[in-house]
Amino acid sequence: MSTDRKGALVTGAGRGLGKEIARVLAGRGMTVHLTDLDGAAAEAAARDVGHGAFASALDVRDEEACRAAASMTEERAGSLAVWINNAGVLVPGPAWEQDAATRRLMIDVNAIGTINGTLAAIERMRVAGGGHVINVISLAGIVAAPGEGIYAASKHAAIGFSISTLADLRIAGVRDIDISCLCPDGIWTPMVSDKLSDPQAAASFSGKMLMPEEVAERVGRLVERPRVVVTMPRWRGGFVRLYDALPGLAIRSVRSVLALARMQQRTMKRKVEAGRWPPRPR
Repeated sequence: MSTDRKGALVTGAGRGLGKEIARVLAGRGMTVHLTDLDGAAAEAAARDVGHGAFASALDVRDEEACRAAASMTEERAGSLAVWINNAGVLVPGPAWEQDAATRRLMIDVNAIGTINGTLAAIERMRVAGGGHVINVISLAGIVAAPGEGIYAASKHAAIGFSISTLADLRIAGVRDIDISCLCPDGIWTPMVSDKLSDPQAAASFSGKMLMPEEVAERVGRLVERPRVVVTMPRWRGGFVRLYDALPGLAIRSVRSVLALARMQQRTMKRKVEAGRWPPRPR
């Protein structure tokens, strides 16, 4: 799909990965609508991205607000060719130690927010004759994540909904709308970086720590070449799928896996404190 002069919307774009995704899409010729619960952050990010980018406040838990954001994108950019569901919340800890509001927040933002955004986009794209929804999930959407049970549940819901909805589109004869799921390992954004001292978040440090820029670049390529599910890095995708296929093995080895993850988390913390992480841009 040529991205020139096409409109795109990115949720959770006030900072971190969402902002980098917006920057990549704008660099590829798209007019990008940056949205975030924090409207001021979205406005500042849009000014930084440039290239005609604009912003608005959006609570992805609000179905009607998502539909209004889709309309705004069409009005301001001329089309809605791409919708990126990136907004997410991670609060680690065993589910029984979390209050109902915390559990509800993760389910509502990560799962319901993805559903609301996808449906708002599809509604417009079916009329316009095509488009692409990319849902930023997580490896936690493929395999259980100890210490992050509710987060994993919300991401499993998001990926299940995404693949099922794509199947329903094809059954309905809709061939010009794609839904892709990007499942990255831990990403060095505030959602993870502020949990260096939280042992319950160790699962987020168990593999390769990705930088927002490299994940955003992968989103840019995915826009042009849709795929149902993409994992980052690829080898971790194979690893977590094996554990998902063998849940008994996963449970038996969970203590050793988490021990290694916490070791890596402590190592990362020492690197940050010593000024050796994150890597400096080349």
